[in-house]
Amino acid sequence: MEWKKLLSRKPLGVDNISTTSRSDARSEFLRDFDRIVFSSAFRRLQDKTQVFPLPENDFVHTRLTHSLEVSCVGRSLGNLVGEKILDKDKNLAKEFSKFQFGEIVAAACLAHDIGNPPFGHSGEDAIAEYFRKSNGKEFQSKINDDKKWNDFIKFEGNAQGFRIITRLQNSNQKGGLRLTCATLGAYTKYPKESFMPGKSGEFDSKIYRKFGFFQPEKESFKEVADEVGLEKKDKNNSWWCRHPLAFLVEAADDICYRIMDWEDGFRLGVISFKETEELLMSLVNLEQLTGYDNREMNEKVGYLRAKIINELVNEISEVFVDNENAILTGKFEYDLISLLPRSKELEEIKSISMEKIYSHKSVIERQAAGYEVLGGLLDSFISAANEMIDTEGSYRSRNILTLLPSQFLGENRKPDQDIYERLLKITDFVSGMTDSFAVSLYRKIKGISLPKE
Repeated sequence: MEWKKLLSRKPLGVDNISTTSRSDARSEFLRDFDRIVFSSAFRRLQDKTQVFPLPENDFVHTRLTHSLEVSCVGRSLGNLVGEKILDKDKNLAKEFSKFQFGEIVAAACLAHDIGNPPFGHSGEDAIAEYFRKSNGKEFQSKINDDKKWNDFIKFEGNAQGFRIITRLQNSNQKGGLRLTCATLGAYTKYPKESFMPGKSGEFDSKIYRKFGFFQPEKESFKEVADEVGLEKKDKNNSWWCRHPLAFLVEAADDICYRIMDWEDGFRLGVISFKETEELLMSLVNLEQLTGYDNREMNEKVGYLRAKIINELVNEISEVFVDNENAILTGKFEYDLISLLPRSKELEEIKSISMEKIYSHKSVIERQAAGYEVLGGLLDSFISAANEMIDTEGSYRSRNILTLLPSQFLGENRKPDQDIYERLLKITDFVSGMTDSFAVSLYRKIKGISLPKE
């Protein structure tokens, strides 16, 4: 893979694009960032779970604040890596600046959680379980296509995100938001489809264990991969090597969720100050701490967090450049954070977070509720849509379908005749909900609460 192609400014869905007449001083990659910020899907992240669903504490992160922080870290990583790469490649430096590396990574980071359903990762599991074990499993024989069926039983927020930014947002134009192929390549951490016959044992590597696009978006990703020059890993299936900058997107997310979730745990009293301070101190260069003892507890944790992120960003950029050749040839299959000198301490934070934060009673209770809510919504809308295919449907079914926005139905507000498309559009609707809207709509449909006048 070559950097000049990897940094393609070409927007998806646009055949001929001229960047010479731009008058607002924004690069195509900054335009990507702005288009994501102003999209309705990004705005809905303000009411989607990071760790603690529907938090009452105003400090705790939502998916929106998490995405903004990841984007900031990603921009710094991209700038540092870009500077090091351009120092070695003077020809590339004539066409690109280090800041454009940062702009690509920042935009991809900003969108990295845009496909997550309500209730965080448990929401992904809830949707998959509905089709795998619940009432949705009856549709397997009707779809009769392993690749399409795996899109449902392995529902993946990353693939949903690619679908949102390339199809569902600005659905009246090819390419959706029309982000550049460079940004879309960096966004796609798992550049493969959901099912490939006989390949399951080859996906033990972290970077290929999930998938990055559903069947309808397969050709769109192929267009991205061809444009930026991603190496194909399997000529018979849709499976490519990662875009190099996707490693930086992943690293920025890894840094933020480990350190920021840890701070959230402290702020909510799940982790004591002593334990928080002890582990954070193991990650920071103590010689660089100034005025630490004069701060109160919350400020101490925030100060340590800032110092740690700064040091990790510098170290990860060095690891990336040290492994640049392996990354460009598609032979690098590690997450960058695992190769850091303090990876052991970071793994300890992850381990304790799994035990005390992600398994906290309030998290588990609300996640369990999420299973009921998402499963119930899917069942209600799918049952109503299926009933309307061959008949006029019952009064209840017709009423429920009036709650489904037009873009999630076929022509003339009729359910799609194709079962796969019908289920996928309803899943689009449910997975795109905010936490609060999902709970509210579920309660109304089930008669638990009545709408206010």
